[in-house]
Amino acid sequence: MFEDKTLVCRECGNEFVFTASEQQFYADKGFQNEPGRCPACRAKRRAAGGQNRTGERQMYDVICDGCGRPTQVPFQPRGDRPVYCRDCFDAQRANRY
Repeated sequence: MFEDKTLVCRECGNEFVFTASEQQFYADKGFQNEPGRCPACRAKRRAAGGQNRTGERQMYDVICDGCGRPTQVPFQPRGDRPVYCRDCFDAQRANRY
């Protein structure tokens, strides 16, 4: 039913074989997409421990809409929603539930 396929890694550009047994495993798990990275790049990515590619996350300076203190958030505010410091955010979340 399945035959070995040669794919190109989107990270390093090297070709790798997507074996029939790997394809069967993907089908059994219900995966819809073929792997985009070779086994070496997948292992390297897993070893990185979930760190994003750029390393440090960019932080943005804002004024908390709850208490008025300066704080930093990991997203660029658009101005259409309130932005809270950690304490006010936790209090807002606790009030919702």
